[in-house]
Amino acid sequence: MDYFLLFTLWLFFVPGVFTVIIARVTVSVSVMKGDSVTLYTNVTTTQQEEILWYFNDTRIAVIAGDLSRICTDVQCNEDTERFRDRLNLENQTGTLTIKNIQTADTGVYQLKIFSRSSISEKTFSVTVDAPDKVKTISVKEGESVTFDPGVIKTTNYVMRLYFNDSLIAEITGDQSKICTDDECKERFRDRLKLNNQTGSLTITDTRTTDSGEYKLLISSRILQNSVSITSLKTFIFTVIDSGLSSAAVAGICVAVVLLFVAAAVGVIYYNKHLQAGQNNPTAQSSL
Repeated sequence: MDYFLLFTLWLFFVPGVFTVIIARVTVSVSVMKGDSVTLYTNVTTTQQEEILWYFNDTRIAVIAGDLSRICTDVQCNEDTERFRDRLNLENQTGTLTIKNIQTADTGVYQLKIFSRSSISEKTFSVTVDAPDKVKTISVKEGESVTFDPGVIKTTNYVMRLYFNDSLIAEITGDQSKICTDDECKERFRDRLKLNNQTGSLTITDTRTTDSGEYKLLISSRILQNSVSITSLKTFIFTVIDSGLSSAAVAGICVAVVLLFVAAAVGVIYYNKHLQAGQNNPTAQSSL
């Protein structure tokens, strides 16, 4: 991801009366399919006369005074309905959020801001990749498992991990929490290990009751507060029953040993009687 200033041009017309400042900034960002992406204006609408958003030269949102519109253009709204119910325009700042972003949303998003004395432009080059965001994991009972967010941790970083919709771990900046409610503490008692550096969570000594859906929600603000990304990863986790409990296994071992002992005693008893019969013909004839 790159953040760089293309150029800044100051044009002065009639010094002291009217000044036009044109600034152009380009931001490049790569996101994953299904993420929510927020593109910031870093201004407030009270200071501006008009804010416009374009996608590949098609206008998709506008704020003019107290009025705001999303997808007013035919290409945006009717032909492909590309952004149906997926755009959110923040009225106070003009910040634009694209929810559940798709690979077809890859392209150039252009922001134009007009005020009484200046014009500024900001371009976001957004690339959407499509990896598998649902991962299936299975381990044997008693083994450990690690859920890895697979992202680079930044200072403006929030990670929350849910088990069947219950929050079990959270990292906010340098602060972290594990199992804040009693039910979570009881279920995962002393078995959760959270890595503050990578954001990964490890469950030790897994049990069959740990099986379920784990959701990892990651929010990060990057590129000098120009873009924020909210990503959701899902882990379908299964703990395979390793078999009988240790007590049951011990019981079976004892039973097997006793069976072998009984068989050995029976063989000895049989051999003794067989030998006694061979040494006593009278007893053998009487039979």
